[in-house]
Amino acid sequence: MGAKKKLKRKIKSLKAQIETQTQAQTQAQGAQASVSPLAPAEFPELPSIAGLRLATVAAGVRYQGRADVMLAHLAPGSVVAGTFTRSATRAASVLDAQAKIAGDGSEGAAILVNSGNANAFTGAAGGASVQAICEAVGAALKLPPARVFTSSTGVIGEALPHERITAAIAGLVGDLSDDALPQAARAIMTTDTFPKGASATVEIGGETVQIAGIAKGSGMIAPDMATMLVYLFTDTRITRPVLQSIVSRQTDKSFNCITVDSDTSTSDMLLVAATGQAKAPLIDTATIPEAIAFADALGGVMLDLAHQVVRDGEGATKFIEVSVTGARSDADARRVALAIANSPLVKTAVAGEDPNWGRIVMAVGKSGAEADRDRLSIRFGPHLVAFEGQIAPSYTEEVGASYMKNTEIVIGADLRLGVGAATVWTCDLTNRYIEINADYRS
Repeated sequence: MGAKKKLKRKIKSLKAQIETQTQAQTQAQGAQASVSPLAPAEFPELPSIAGLRLATVAAGVRYQGRADVMLAHLAPGSVVAGTFTRSATRAASVLDAQAKIAGDGSEGAAILVNSGNANAFTGAAGGASVQAICEAVGAALKLPPARVFTSSTGVIGEALPHERITAAIAGLVGDLSDDALPQAARAIMTTDTFPKGASATVEIGGETVQIAGIAKGSGMIAPDMATMLVYLFTDTRITRPVLQSIVSRQTDKSFNCITVDSDTSTSDMLLVAATGQAKAPLIDTATIPEAIAFADALGGVMLDLAHQVVRDGEGATKFIEVSVTGARSDADARRVALAIANSPLVKTAVAGEDPNWGRIVMAVGKSGAEADRDRLSIRFGPHLVAFEGQIAPSYTEEVGASYMKNTEIVIGADLRLGVGAATVWTCDLTNRYIEINADYRS
């Protein structure tokens, strides 16, 4: 690539990043009007992934005057892995993608995402919309419909005006570019207040491979598979079965460890596509060092995106880490951590900067995990609050109140029964959450 072409591409990328950041702050998404105070300072610079091209368009699915459809085109040889919501009321796009995910990647693949309408609980019409979109994308990109994946996010129970999407496909295909991830991150937003992106590089067999991802999510967040909508891309050479095993494991360490409001969406989907364009050796076994290095890098990107989702929790002003140790098992530790993280009483206390540690005692007790009141200890960050069933002698209300003024809070609970441990991440619950969700369809 010539120096002039590289410069033009760099300028285009910088313009896209500036546009992404400024529009995210000036255009309210859904019912929200301002960027979360927990948002990153800026959208990260994401690398281009060889074998991946993207485009966005304002199709008018629900929103006016903003991009609301994203198309990703993956080169022949790309493999796709994913995790999906276990909701019993899954959206049509989820059911369709689940049925296709194990398919052959020799012909490449495509992913089309719309925001504003979830195409969920729409009966037979929902499946027909998915089929129409897949056929139209397939025809435009010379792909079989079985290699086209769709996702939809937004209002549940309204028919998807898919003809607005199919009418825009020719334009999308014409606009495909290798540096449009920032625009794609913005196009998939609903009540999100900022676009979410993350990336990493990793050495595989002496060669550098790239990983980049985008996500959307702000409310209806308590994943039971992955979360909201997440798309990760890499040029790694890897077999689909190994990629799927890595994705499933890393999902449980990241997206399945976050919660905003305890509600699992009908539309949650995470897709990871590997184009195989890197010069690195093929990863065909999950236990080799190259696979472990890739898994760690991919997991880091996934955890970064998961944390960004929590930081954009609807109305959030505090980012909360809940760390549970000393449980009888890891499963018990997870039950306790989620009971604390999902408790409206705990979350509203944090929002009000009230160090009401009695609510944590309550959450531990209701979790269903084995617990002993007289062994339990509780911490706020570095501060020991309760020990062996009663308030710690060194603790004062002033210490707790001062700590609660931080924007990042760590709540620790040690059950002192075993070696089980778990960490989950959540946010506080404010009046703004009620306002956003009361007005969401207005």
